Amino acid sequence: MKLRTSIFAAAAALFAACGTPSGELSTGIIPAPDSVAWGEGAFRMPETLAWTTDLAGQELSDLAAWTERAGDFFPAAFAPAASPDEAALELRLAAQGTPESYVLDVARGRITITAPDAAGLFYGLQSLAQLAGHHGRRIPAVRIADAPRFPYRGFMLDVSRHFRPKEFVERQLDLMARYKLNRFHWHLTDGAGWRIEIERYPELTDFAAWRPYPNWEGWQFGGKRYCHRDDPAAEGGYYTKDEIREVIEYARALHITVIPEIEMPGHSEEVLATYPALSCSGKPYVDSDFCPGREETFEFLENVLAEVIELFPSEYIHIGGDEASKTGWKTCPRCRERMRREGLRDVDELQSYLVHRIEGYLNGKGRSLLGWDEILQGGLAPNATVMSWRGAEGGIAAARAGHHAVMTPNSHCYLDYCQDDPSSEPPAAPAFVTLEQAYRHDPAPDSLGADVTKMILGVQGNLWCEHIPTGEHAERMIWPRLMAIAEVGWSRPERMDYADFHGRVLDAVGWLQERGYHPFDQKNAVGPRPESLDTVACLSTGRPVIYRPKYSPSYAAAGDGSLTDGLRGGWNYGDRRWQGWLNTDVELVVDLGERQPVRRIAADFMQGFYADIWMPRAVEFAVSDDGERFGPLTTVENEVPFEYKRNCYREFAWQGEAEGRYVRVKALRNGRQGGWIFTDEIRVE
Repeated sequence: MKLRTSIFAAAAALFAACGTPSGELSTGIIPAPDSVAWGEGAFRMPETLAWTTDLAGQELSDLAAWTERAGDFFPAAFAPAASPDEAALELRLAAQGTPESYVLDVARGRITITAPDAAGLFYGLQSLAQLAGHHGRRIPAVRIADAPRFPYRGFMLDVSRHFRPKEFVERQLDLMARYKLNRFHWHLTDGAGWRIEIERYPELTDFAAWRPYPNWEGWQFGGKRYCHRDDPAAEGGYYTKDEIREVIEYARALHITVIPEIEMPGHSEEVLATYPALSCSGKPYVDSDFCPGREETFEFLENVLAEVIELFPSEYIHIGGDEASKTGWKTCPRCRERMRREGLRDVDELQSYLVHRIEGYLNGKGRSLLGWDEILQGGLAPNATVMSWRGAEGGIAAARAGHHAVMTPNSHCYLDYCQDDPSSEPPAAPAFVTLEQAYRHDPAPDSLGADVTKMILGVQGNLWCEHIPTGEHAERMIWPRLMAIAEVGWSRPERMDYADFHGRVLDAVGWLQERGYHPFDQKNAVGPRPESLDTVACLSTGRPVIYRPKYSPSYAAAGDGSLTDGLRGGWNYGDRRWQGWLNTDVELVVDLGERQPVRRIAADFMQGFYADIWMPRAVEFAVSDDGERFGPLTTVENEVPFEYKRNCYREFAWQGEAEGRYVRVKALRNGRQGGWIFTDEIRVE
C-alpha cells in the first residue's frame, strides 16, 4: 500500500492548486464530464472499499473480475460488502439515461453510481478512479452527470509493420477503458506482414508473417521479401486464434469492441507473394493489389473472412480499401473482361465492384462493411460505413449520401506523426500533430447541419507503425494524444477547454509513468516551432518575389507573397507556410524596390527523410541592380547527411557588406529523383 499512500500524499499536497482558472475545483477527469456540481463535505476513501451492485450474470462477473485486478488502476482495494447497508460504494442500474451514461454521487458517507447499463457503471468507476487520484483520500462531495457525445470512440493499432505481442495490446486496452474509448480497430494485415491465423491458408502465417529484415524500414528499402518462419533471419509474428479470442474477451469485459481489418484490394504484397495466382501477373513480388478479374480472388477473400467472422463478434469488419494502385488492372485481360461483362467504365468502378461483392458477403453473414474513404471511388456500396482519413471530406460526402462515417483525419488523428520538435524526437512520419491539434478537432460541427451530423458515428486515433519498431516508442506516440481524441469523442464542445485539459494531461502522464508506461513527457514539450510564433519585419517584408520556376501547386502555401509575408513555417511542411518544388533547382529573386545597403540574407530549408524532402546541395546568394546581372556573394554548402532520418531545419545565410535592388537566393537540388526542396521565408536585412 506504500505506492497508493505516496500518490495520495502528493495529491493532497497539490489540493490547493487544483482549481480551474475560474476558481472552481477540478475533477481531474479525462474526458471532461458533462455536468459537475460540487457539494458540501467530503468522502474519505478507505484502504478497502466495500461495494455492492444489482448487476447479475456475466455483467456482474465482468465487474467483479475488474475489481480483483484493478490494482494501480484504482486507488483502493475492493471487497464485496457483507450487506447493502454496509457498502461504501453502490453501483445501481437505473431506467433513465442514454447508453454508456452515468451519474456519480459522492457524499460524506457513501458513493453511488447509477447508469442505464453496465458500461455506464464501469465508466462511472473510471471517473471515480481519476477523481480520487486527483484529490487524494479526501474526495470533495460532488455530483457528476455524464454521457458520451459519440457512440464510436476508437483507436487503431497497426501490427503489420511491426508486430506487437498480445500483452502489449491488452495494456493499451486497459488505458482505453480508463479514458472511455470503446472501439479497438486492429490492423491485422498489410504488405509488411500478415498477423492472424487462418487455418485454411497456413502459408499466411508460415511465410507471409515473416521478413528477413530487422524492421519495416529494412523490408521497405531492401526488396520487400518474405521468408519462412524457420529462417534464422525471420522477424515478425502473428496471433493464434486462441490469442485473438483472449484479446477479444479481455476487451469485451472492458466494454471495448474489437474491429478486425483485413486489407483489400491493395496493400496486399504479403498475400500475393505467398499466393501469386491471386494477382494480375500471376507472379510473386510483382503486384500489390488483388486481381478482381479472378474468381479465385473472391474465393480466397470469402474463405478468410469466414474465419474472421467466426472469431470476431463485432458488427463491423474493416476491409481497408485505401491506396490501391490499380496499375495491373489497366492491362490485365481478366480485369478488362470483368469490366466488359459488368459494364464498368474504369478501374475505380472495378474497385467498387469488389467492395460491393465483399459487402454482399458480409451482409449475408449479418455483418457490416467498414472501409477507408477510398471505397467511395467508383460508387459506395449500399450499406457501407466510411472511415475518413484524407481530411473530413470523404466522411462528409458519405454522411450526405446517407451513410454512417467515422472521422479520423490525418491532420488531427494520426498518432504516427511527430508531436514535438522533430530534432529531439525519435524518427516519425514526416508530418506533425501536436496534442493541441488533436484536441481541436470537431468531428461533426453544427455547421454541417443536423442531417449530416447525425450520420457521423464518432472519431478515432490511428497509430501506423512504419517508423515505430518498439512498444516503448509506440506508447510514446499513443499517449497522451489519444487522451485528446478520447475527450473529442466523449465531451460536448462547450465543455472542452484546452488549458484545463492540458493540466489534466500533465497529471495523467505522471500517473502513466508511475505504472511503467512510456508516454510522451508533455510537460517538457517545445510546442510549435519557435520561429513560427514571431512575425518577421525586414527589408524584404512585403516585397515581390520572382520565381524560377514556380512552386508546386500542391505546396503553394499562401501563394506568391508567402516568402515575404513575415510568417515563418512551423514543424510541418504542409502548414501552408512552406513552399515546395519537386526535382528542380530553385531560384528566388526579391525586388527591394530600390538600391540599398544589404547586410544579411537568410532562408530556412528543411529535410524530411521519409517524405523525400532534402536540404539543397548548396545555396547561392547574389545581388543585382537591374535584376539581370548578379554579383555573387557566397555559396553555402549543405552539411546535413542524406541519411539523417529525423526532420530537421537549417538556416542558410550570408552576412557582410553589399548594395543592390535585387537579392537572389538559389537553392541547388541534391540530384536525387523524386526529391523536394522546401523553404518558408526570405529575410533580407
